[in-house]
Amino acid sequence: MTNTLTDGASLHALCQRLFPICRSITGDGVRQTLDILREYLPLSVHEVATGTPVFDWQVPREWRIREAWVEAPDGTRVVDFAQSNLHVMSYSTPVDAVMPLEQLQKNLHSLPEFPDRIPYRTSYYQERWGICLTERVRKALPEGDYRVRIDSALFDGSLTYGEFFVPGQTNAELLVSTHICHPSLANDNLSGIAVAVALAQALSSARDKPRYGVRFIFIPGTIGAITWLACNRPRLPKIRAGVVLSGVGDAGALTFKHSRRGDSALERAFARVVRSKHGQVRPYIPYGYDERQFCSPGIDIPMGCLMRTPYGEYDAYHSSADDLELITPEGLADSLDTCARALSSVLTSPRYRSLSPECEPQLGRRGLYDAIGGNNESKVLQLALLWMLAYADGEHTMDDLVAQSEIPRATLEKAAGLLQEAALLERLD
Repeated sequence: MTNTLTDGASLHALCQRLFPICRSITGDGVRQTLDILREYLPLSVHEVATGTPVFDWQVPREWRIREAWVEAPDGTRVVDFAQSNLHVMSYSTPVDAVMPLEQLQKNLHSLPEFPDRIPYRTSYYQERWGICLTERVRKALPEGDYRVRIDSALFDGSLTYGEFFVPGQTNAELLVSTHICHPSLANDNLSGIAVAVALAQALSSARDKPRYGVRFIFIPGTIGAITWLACNRPRLPKIRAGVVLSGVGDAGALTFKHSRRGDSALERAFARVVRSKHGQVRPYIPYGYDERQFCSPGIDIPMGCLMRTPYGEYDAYHSSADDLELITPEGLADSLDTCARALSSVLTSPRYRSLSPECEPQLGRRGLYDAIGGNNESKVLQLALLWMLAYADGEHTMDDLVAQSEIPRATLEKAAGLLQEAALLERLD
């Protein structure tokens, strides 16, 4: 590891490096991106062959794009892939033909509501071709014959993904996932890539091992998550919870979306941190990013999603306006801080287990009521004893209890100490 991400400016600089690369769900753009990330993390890179069965899917053919352009009747090149890799619909089949404008229009994509933006379009699972351009250029195209050339190829190759693991004190794991399949779109999702790399660096350089291992995966959207899950079935029971990082670089407020289950310690931690920063917490819906693959009933990993402005709710979404000016060093740094604080809560905050978990133990005969007396302060301590016993299930952390009970941490810690002395509670750490 030669490069270290230390602040928002360095995260933004990584996004700048990655921005020009034409990425898709397969291909050399993904490999080039992972090669750059390996300057920051010792990623392991995996290739899964075309045609490999992955649940109800198959790994698709690999896509390669060399050049693409459209020439007007006077020979002027009105669209050129060399100027923006958004100009070609991802996974376009090859074409080299002359056609009238009326026929060409059937394969053009633009945004009438934003006449100076190029849309981002894909056709992964239907073989067709498309050219994306601004509405302003499209409306100015004169009648006549146009030459269209897309020098691309679909062939048996592989799907590529990267992985990095921070070992923990136990075999249990947390999962951090981010998608790497989009071309020159900064917020979606160079921001997620940069924050994931910085978070992995911070955890791997910490003095002490975290409570759980933390696995980072850099995968193509949808088919990448499905492929990773299919290839890692034996590992899945070890994964306690996880988070998908996407769209975490813009200037909007933070948003955390719960998993389908909505009950993991990691989700509680993210929700607390996001609310403390005046962000919003949303329930699960089966639409969005790869959390819906991890949360599917047969997988059932409680996987939340951290965003800033949610997908589809900022007008730059999936267009050339999602550029390096949309993401800010401050937004990237704040998202990294949010992740670090949430994971730290799960990885380091104390957890307890009751040694008398069937109903409440009798505190009076153990002298605990005598120990706490009868004034108002002691009533809070008495309530703290009950909170500690009620949530001493090995899953809830001290941070959970502070947030849920609204009792001062020092009081809860005193209650935990008294219960340990009475052999009613053990600290799992």
